[in-house]
Amino acid sequence: MSVVLIIILITVLFSYSGFRQPLLLERMAMRPYAIAHHGEWWRFITSGLIHANWPHLLINMLVLYSFGTVVLRYYQLYFDPWGTALFILLYVAGIVVSDLPTYFRYRHVSWYASLGASGAVSAVTFAFVLIDPRNTIFLMGMLPMPAIVWGVLYLAYSHIMSYRGGDNINHSAHFTGAVFGLAFTAMLRPAFMEEFLRKLLGY
Repeated sequence: MSVVLIIILITVLFSYSGFRQPLLLERMAMRPYAIAHHGEWWRFITSGLIHANWPHLLINMLVLYSFGTVVLRYYQLYFDPWGTALFILLYVAGIVVSDLPTYFRYRHVSWYASLGASGAVSAVTFAFVLIDPRNTIFLMGMLPMPAIVWGVLYLAYSHIMSYRGGDNINHSAHFTGAVFGLAFTAMLRPAFMEEFLRKLLGY
């Protein structure tokens, strides 16, 4: 079974358990105050395994499957024999790194909580954008557009939703996750940046 499908299966199982057991959801959610004041560091990881509701979960997992399967193949191609391990590192580190700004901003705010794999999914998505920015994708399965355009729209949506708030989804993590996904992938193979510009500018 593909590591992408394994990640999806694990995330669905934990999220479904959280839907049925609110106390589990509370225990796993990203609570910067609990981390800073009670040493509950596991929340940096577990918050990426749970979701607010079924639409939140399904959208994240659909995007992860769509982009993750391709990025995994690229990683296996360019970074053999470590491609799969590096993809897992991209995803897991994406969960942690994308939550760091939130942690430092809210570590003394007792009421704040967020959850979801959006930061990690964003990291995977923008690894794809870096590697193949002109590849056509289909928004909502219908509207074709270059990956780079989809990426810009995705960040714009995240920016707007981060200001609206009120849904316990850490939309601000999307931007941080995107930057991490770009930087991590470019660090592994700096030639991706040159190729990105060449593909983007069409020369």
